Amino acid sequence: MDEVTATVRPPEPNWAAVTAEELVVYRDAENRFRASSTARAFTGQPDPGAAIRWEKVALPGRELPLRVYRPTSGAGGEGAGRTGLPLMLHVHGGGFVGTAVQSDWVNSHLAARLPAVVVSVEHRLLAQDSPLAAAVDDGWDVLQHVLRNAVQWGIDPARAVVFGESCGALICAMAAIRAREAGLRLAAQVLVNPAVDVTGTMLAYASATEHASSPTLAEPQLLLFQRLAVPTGTDSRALSPLYADHLNGLAPALVVVPTHDPVADHGRRYAERLRAAGTAARLTEYAGARHAFLSMPGVEPQAEAARAEILEFLRFSFAT
Repeated sequence: MDEVTATVRPPEPNWAAVTAEELVVYRDAENRFRASSTARAFTGQPDPGAAIRWEKVALPGRELPLRVYRPTSGAGGEGAGRTGLPLMLHVHGGGFVGTAVQSDWVNSHLAARLPAVVVSVEHRLLAQDSPLAAAVDDGWDVLQHVLRNAVQWGIDPARAVVFGESCGALICAMAAIRAREAGLRLAAQVLVNPAVDVTGTMLAYASATEHASSPTLAEPQLLLFQRLAVPTGTDSRALSPLYADHLNGLAPALVVVPTHDPVADHGRRYAERLRAAGTAARLTEYAGARHAFLSMPGVEPQAEAARAEILEFLRFSFAT
């Protein structure tokens, strides 16, 4: 997927009545916009200290695009040509829409300033024939692949973190749980405006009622997300980190919650559950910020502070 010089943002469909065909048309047009130079006014300019390129990875039964960020300078002049760098696996937000390009601003900065290799997963988007379980598998399988091939990727497998936004945060939270079950030690997990409950209680929170008409994530979009994520017959609890049986022994977490977000209470509750299970969890709330604020630094002033906090948290995590 190559960035284009200019495009027009498509109008949103009727989320309650959108057909599978209409969703595909909208998704493709919206992702072209998010990958365009026009969108940089919202999504921010990449850090010049990181090289960005698309790569592909072969996984069982499929091939996935990855957007890879490597430092060209980095802290103290480090980065270019280095091996043994930390790994940050990133998963973008959107669920049934979205592309790794929309997160160039934050990912390139973290790659340059940590320094680290950042691998952003262009996972299978939610659709009638592609439920959330497929996207969760994509995140986990890419993480395992990169760690198994650490030398080729130039990373230190002992210093790996996961970082996700919205649905991507759910995918990363699931990866952290699977990592513990597999005996894989992660240094940290960063969950930004995480949507971690896709059960029937997904909207049964005060924040969902208060911000049901949020301009960046409204109730009709959440209901569509839920329908696509967990088709009839799917165990929604098994795909909801909030309801995981055991949250002990997980990587330390930074949970970033914008307060004007229908899923703000998802993040708050998940941080509470992590702490109750004995997993270190820092919860930071950004007053007045909206869902997906970290991907919109051009219009969300608190994105800069959140990016700085994530950088500091990850530096500490890699050092310890």
